[in-house]
Order: sequence, then structure tokens, then C-alpha cells
Amino acid sequence: MPASIFRPLDKKAAGLAFVLGLATIAAAWGSQIIGGLYPCELCLEQRMAYYYGLPLLAAVLITWNRLPLMVWYIAMAIVTAIFAWGIYMGAYHAGVEWGFWPGPTACTGIGEAMSFDALSSMEPVIGCDVVQFRFLGISLAGYNALISLAIVALLGLSIWAQARRHKRG
Repeated sequence: MPASIFRPLDKKAAGLAFVLGLATIAAAWGSQIIGGLYPCELCLEQRMAYYYGLPLLAAVLITWNRLPLMVWYIAMAIVTAIFAWGIYMGAYHAGVEWGFWPGPTACTGIGEAMSFDALSSMEPVIGCDVVQFRFLGISLAGYNALISLAIVALLGLSIWAQARRHKRG
């Protein structure tokens, strides 16, 4: 195969991973702000992959042709590892929801003494084992694990295409 086939594939796969991640975190915020779904502690923890991974991936995409190749590989490996952590967090949370293992103790209560007056101004505390929304039998945590897996696959494809291109060309 000619090396030119792999040239656009590396950046397109990374760009698609970015768009997928951005759409996912936007949907998470939309479900909270517009949809009224309150995130639990594990939901908030799952968002960290997007908060750290997307800005780094954006920086890689913006500086694509100006980065030294080794820096590019290191940055892409870091982004991939961040979203691999996202897979773990989504799968862990889905397992808590299904009752396969216990969740963190912080997800089961408020953790401190409160007055009755403070209760009226407090947002609801959602347990990590409470599923607020399912589609096709999969919770949002399960979808997050699947989306993170797709992002990792796209980033892996990008790294593979870049390596293949430089090996041949």
C-alpha cells in the first residue's frame, strides 16, 4: 500500500476521537443541565478523562505538523492512557450499578452532619448504584465505557497509521 493512504488516516482518526470525546462530555453536561440528571461521585470522576484528555488531544491536533515525532508519540500515548482510564472508570461504575461490586462509601450518603435548614438548599445526593437512565439496557456509565473504548481504538489507529507512514516513507 502506498504511504499516502496512511497520511490522512492518522490525523482523521485523532480528529474523530476528539469530536467523539467533545460530543460525549457535552452530552454529559446537557443531561445534567437540561435533562435534570444529577451526577454521582463516580459520574464526576469519569468526566476527568475528558477534562484532561481533550485539551491535550486538542494541543496535539493544533500543533500536528510542528511537533517532533517523539513528542507526538508521547503525547498520543498519554492521551490514550487517559482514555483507557476512562474505560476502567466507566466499566467500574457500570459494575457498581449492576451490583457486581460495591461502590465507594462516598456514594452512599452525605458524609457529614447537617441541619434541617441546610437540607432545603442542597442538591440531591445520588448513589453511585442508582441508574437514572438506561437505553437498550445500558446505563450512561456503560455507554461511557464503550465510548472511551472507541476513543482509545481511534487513538490507537492514529498511532498505528503514523508509525506505518514513517516506517514506509
